[in-house]
Amino acid sequence: MERMSNRVMNLSGFLAQTVARFPDEVALAWRDQNWTWSGIHRRVNAMAAALQREYGVGKGDRILVQSQNCNQMLESMFACFQLGAVWVPTNFRQTPDEVAYLAAASGAKGMICGNGFPEHASACRAASSDLAFAIAIGDAPFGEDYDAIIERFEGATVETAPVDHNDPCWFFFTSGTTGRPKAAVLTHGQMAFVITNHLCDLMPATTRLDASLVVAPLSHGAGIHLLTQVARGSKTVLLPGEKLDVAEAWRLVETWQVSNMFTVPTILKLLAEHPSVNERNHSSLRYVIYAGAPMYRTDQVHALKALGPVIVQYFGLGEVTGNITVLPASEHHLEDTDDTRPGTCGYARTGMQISIQDDAGTELEPGMTGEICVIGPAVFAGYYENPEANAKAFRNGWFRTGDLGHMDTAGYLFITGRASDMYISGGSNIYPREIEEKILSHPDISEVAVLGIPDPMWGEVGLAVCVPRDGASPDTDAMIAWIDGKMARYKLPKRFVFWPEMPKSAYGKIAKKLIREELIRRGDLEGPTA
Repeated sequence: MERMSNRVMNLSGFLAQTVARFPDEVALAWRDQNWTWSGIHRRVNAMAAALQREYGVGKGDRILVQSQNCNQMLESMFACFQLGAVWVPTNFRQTPDEVAYLAAASGAKGMICGNGFPEHASACRAASSDLAFAIAIGDAPFGEDYDAIIERFEGATVETAPVDHNDPCWFFFTSGTTGRPKAAVLTHGQMAFVITNHLCDLMPATTRLDASLVVAPLSHGAGIHLLTQVARGSKTVLLPGEKLDVAEAWRLVETWQVSNMFTVPTILKLLAEHPSVNERNHSSLRYVIYAGAPMYRTDQVHALKALGPVIVQYFGLGEVTGNITVLPASEHHLEDTDDTRPGTCGYARTGMQISIQDDAGTELEPGMTGEICVIGPAVFAGYYENPEANAKAFRNGWFRTGDLGHMDTAGYLFITGRASDMYISGGSNIYPREIEEKILSHPDISEVAVLGIPDPMWGEVGLAVCVPRDGASPDTDAMIAWIDGKMARYKLPKRFVFWPEMPKSAYGKIAKKLIREELIRRGDLEGPTA
């Protein structure tokens, strides 16, 4: 039978439904302030009315948001949703030129910008003729103050825009580690599934009695996690500053009886290794969710010992909004046995299907390495105005992640690494992740990244960039001697370099593009191989 309508709930309905049930309960806490659900809702209505009546924002218009985490970030998200406009958050650590590119690429009509980023506002105006207005969070010369606008439109309401399943609600910019960021189009219908799936697979039984601590930028995965809290009426707690203060994070966990948080492996590593983890009561934690990159086994075991059986892993990209696999807390183990499947990132999320494919799109047998491809309701609608990228991203209906891996016969996925990270040495494919896992088991090494570098004899050989632990002074000869015998010789890195810290992307990930650039800058690519 022909379907007559593809209409779905506007995502702003999550906030409206929660307000109706719990109007006077705390929705958000930040610094020395907190807001009830009804208070947040009034501010969202006021901003939506202002955007519509004063700035002419309507369905489909894009609104760029450059800000560190704050209450206005949450409010701007729902104000955009309510109007049927598209929320386009940046990572606030990006440079003015990087954000200006996002403004132009998204065709943003307006910008909401923290007053600490005047150069970003100026660069965006210069880069995009579509940008008609800017609103400042705080006093700034480039636009009217956000809170002053809220005061002017206090008590105003607007009708919620009707939306179809594929109407865009969020441009989720990829991290751009291999090129310019692309705007992944997230839609109202897709995101309703994602939120349901997060609640089902990652943090079941979440209710209004729960509290969530935000330790990552709301512009990306943490913002998706926030939406799940709104859907269930759980309160959200923001860190007071823009930098991760681990001691303050554990204080807030104790104060607010935090039960869940979203992290990336680098942040979880910092949280688990900081002395304050043993000084604060964190028994309220039920789900410490990590994603964004695979977590090395050494760090995973340490986190389990520090926090207990509460860590949950998922694998997913922005384009699939995190919904590819889940490894629940019950399947994180301290000991490695065949039954515990060490190194797995879990099994397919509810309603999603994974296929390991070769370069021709043929599905491979269990145990064989190929590209991880996925289908299901969480897959995005495509990249905004980028047909070339869309053609590369989809094949026979499958979204191609660009990650390599294999599955076992039970459907558990093991990630080998990014296809772009693989290098060929003496005709053999080398996957850096396996080597990195081994190096990280050395007691003196805190972080590592292995890259392929040119070699006249072998084509490429491995170079390992290592960050020593505090007080340790490992050297190249000792590391080469130590790792010899722990894997096939053709996989062994031929060079080691030691840096005090690892370059990371604006999203807290170890980014090999940045590491390679730093190797070139330092001249470390010019040395002889061992």
